[in-house]
Amino acid sequence: MNVLAIVGSYRKGKTVDTLVARASEGATSNERVQVDKITLIEKDIRYCRNCMACRNDDPAKERARCAVTDDMDAIYPMIESADRFIFGTPVNEGTVTAVMKTFLERTVWVFGKPGTRPIPGCPTPRTKRKKKAIIIVSSGIVPPLLRRFCDDATALIKSDCASSWGAKVVGTLYAGAVEKRGIDRYLPKAYKLGKKLTS
Repeated sequence: MNVLAIVGSYRKGKTVDTLVARASEGATSNERVQVDKITLIEKDIRYCRNCMACRNDDPAKERARCAVTDDMDAIYPMIESADRFIFGTPVNEGTVTAVMKTFLERTVWVFGKPGTRPIPGCPTPRTKRKKKAIIIVSSGIVPPLLRRFCDDATALIKSDCASSWGAKVVGTLYAGAVEKRGIDRYLPKAYKLGKKLTS
């Protein structure tokens, strides 16, 4: 089983990176699992041009062609071959980081094709494989009790998983108020979530 961890944090070794690493440990408690990790800030990922080459590509293809040439060329096959996903991002201004948003925009029509729901033309997954995902987000200030007021990041990633990636989200972790609370209390939760992903 192949797990792909995608980290949208700007800082290596900090909250999100550490929690994703702990979730990866939980995932690999199943001996049949291999985890690959992509730290998006280390990659050359350019903005989507809205040229629609991917959206208008043959809908029978598992992966549409993207007209932009950059490090996504190597990432697309990793996404395609993965069975499970771990998404990790800080919550910035209520949503995912800019690098995670850029990455997600570049995948929508590469792995999605025009569907019929909720209205004609909205993306639906190209793949017929059943995949799974977990989402880990963090906030330095906002505690879990107030998550619903600031966390649009989880909803965005869930939406892309459903509409393009063909992945069912089986769990989420919101690590809130980490500037005061630290992350130790969230480490067991991250491990358990990773284990659930591959059980």
